[in-house]
Amino acid sequence: MSLATSVPAPGVTARHPRAVAVLATAQFLVLLSTSIVNVALPSVRDGLGLGPAALTWVVNAYVLAFGALLLLGGRLADVLGQRRTYVIGLGVFLVSSIVAGLAPTAGVLLAARAGQGVGAAVLSPAALALLLRLHPGREERGRALAVWGGVSAAGGAAGVLLGGLLTDSLGWRWVFLAGVPLAVAALLPALRVLPADPPRTRRSLDAGGAALVTAGLVLATYAVVQGGTNGWLTATTALLVLGAAALLAAFVVVERRQPAPLLPLRLFANRDLTRANFAMTLLGMVWVGLFVVLPLYQQQVLGWSPLQSGVTQLPLALANIVAAQLTRHVVARTGATATTAGALVLLAGGLAWLGTAGTDGTFLRTLLGPSLLIGLGIGAAFVQLTAAATTGVAAGDLGVAGGLINTTRQVGGAVGLAVMLAIAAARTTALDHLPPVEALAAGYRAALLSAAAVALLAAALSAVRPRQPRPSH
Repeated sequence: MSLATSVPAPGVTARHPRAVAVLATAQFLVLLSTSIVNVALPSVRDGLGLGPAALTWVVNAYVLAFGALLLLGGRLADVLGQRRTYVIGLGVFLVSSIVAGLAPTAGVLLAARAGQGVGAAVLSPAALALLLRLHPGREERGRALAVWGGVSAAGGAAGVLLGGLLTDSLGWRWVFLAGVPLAVAALLPALRVLPADPPRTRRSLDAGGAALVTAGLVLATYAVVQGGTNGWLTATTALLVLGAAALLAAFVVVERRQPAPLLPLRLFANRDLTRANFAMTLLGMVWVGLFVVLPLYQQQVLGWSPLQSGVTQLPLALANIVAAQLTRHVVARTGATATTAGALVLLAGGLAWLGTAGTDGTFLRTLLGPSLLIGLGIGAAFVQLTAAATTGVAAGDLGVAGGLINTTRQVGGAVGLAVMLAIAAARTTALDHLPPVEALAAGYRAALLSAAAVALLAAALSAVRPRQPRPSH
């Protein structure tokens, strides 16, 4: 099935609105927790006395656990039951959020952040699988994915807004405690509005494959984190990369021989799924890095407060939501392939425009226009790529397909964040003869322009229609 059939015609309503609202709340929580901490990092550092290395792990502990365990979380949903897995993941996330908000020491905070990542990795693919199971038809599924895409794409921008507001008004601990009421709201109605799991069948979890892919993704993500911090050409980074490659290669070998694999390699025969996951990796590189680099530019170059940085993300978040809802109308007129590529071109244009920002930027002159383009691009692209990555997937594989598309986005985000920060640091260091604020601005411009190039690459990939096999005679 091609990308052109992955989103419905306009005028179709999704079924099960209460279930969609609960699942969307859970997904919003997952994305919110990825970015809400960013503007609070200086306050966390002062509150717990963290050094620079430990401070980065307030973000990385979540990213590492989330990215490494998503495939396992997706398969757990298929084996244990989607609703059961959803409840388990949300419960882990809720407890970890409370511990993080009350953490007396840096060690407890970092452990709790890792716990949030584990909960999110179990929760997110189960929630997506439930959404798809509730909406099996192409048209109703597309409408439900528009809601899902809107809250997902808005979660990152809303995290910056809420993080700034809470840090300035209540203190940094509330950026972790803010997720508690959302988690409760997504957990309490779950048993009433979400469909019961079908009777469990005897299905293997593929423990060997799970161990290999989890260890491989942990090493790969850690290698990216270390490379961005300590240098890409160090012996440690090289060993980590080689170790990750070896583990992931062994995982592929095991999956080929496993009768009930963790990740059925037959899924990649679906060309739309394969292309969508690759493009989502590139989108993730841009997405996560942007919501770290932009607040840094606002606070370190423009001198804005965390609250100012957060409030100015509101247009971007609103544009995300609008784009996710309007995407199906655009698809009906132009087709899914053109819509996806066009959305990524919009994203690239917004990033390139933002990459011209100087030391005297203002909201209206410097940020508003690029933010609207970026929001429209991310919102539409996310909906389309998620739809393409789950179209034509059997019901028994929806959990792992959801885990896969989330894994590619999250791993891409870890790579993008490390690369963008490394580019910014290298450019700033090379211009150390300039006033510090000008050198910082030049570094962030270089990072944003590199992100624009990645978005253009994703657009080019999305614009190429896969060659259809010739009919046999």
